[in-house]
Parts: sequence; C-alpha cells; structure tokens
Amino acid sequence: MSRFEQYEVWSQAGQVWEKVACLRDFDVASALTRSRSRGVRLMRVIFEDGKPVEQDVLVDVGSTRQEP
Repeated sequence: MSRFEQYEVWSQAGQVWEKVACLRDFDVASALTRSRSRGVRLMRVIFEDGKPVEQDVLVDVGSTRQEP
C-alpha cells in the first residue's frame, strides 16, 4: 500500500472551484496561496494507492461562509 500526502491550491471562479496546483512541499503551496488575493483554498490531501482518503482545508480565504 502506497501512502503519500500533497497540498492542493484551489481558486474560486464564480460558483466553481478550480484546482490551481498540486504540490508535495507545504512551504511552496503556502507561498502560492499567499500570492493570490481572494477566493483561494489550501488543502492537505492524503492518498492511499492513488486514491484520496482524507482531505483537510488548511486555509480558506475570501469564500462565502455556508449556513450551518
């Protein structure tokens, strides 16, 4: 079983989220996230055997909060 994690930077375009980059290095992903102004999300995704098994939103800037 292969297990790895990557960081994904997503950008909001209207009502949809588009993946900007997938990076293995947190510092690079964090710098890319900081370079964008708004509507950006940084996620940590853990993969097992090539499939995502866990996702954590680390930073969410500029998106509208959803109702509880």
